[in-house]
Amino acid sequence: MSLDTAETGPRPGRLTAHEARQRLEHARNSRLAQLQALKETGQSTDDHLVSAQTEAIQRVLTEIDEAFARVDDGSYGTCQGCSKPVPAERLEILPYTRHCVACQRRAAA
Repeated sequence: MSLDTAETGPRPGRLTAHEARQRLEHARNSRLAQLQALKETGQSTDDHLVSAQTEAIQRVLTEIDEAFARVDDGSYGTCQGCSKPVPAERLEILPYTRHCVACQRRAAA
């Protein structure tokens, strides 16, 4: 799914750059809050569960940063596997995704 520019206005099923940025900011803020909550548990970072959770959150934060770069370069919402638009519903759930469901399944297999 590509972004519409301010000049053309949004089309049905498309996100504006502003909407994409809002969703990504929300996802980033949620992950940062999760990191803060993990730190506040007082558990040691040597704890394997805390360590695994922290690493997973850090990976998602990296994916979010990469999604912001795709918004900037105009490729946000386009599947990096098949170059087709990623459905708006998928971007609502995972605003930082880089693949459509079919390509994600192939990548995970």
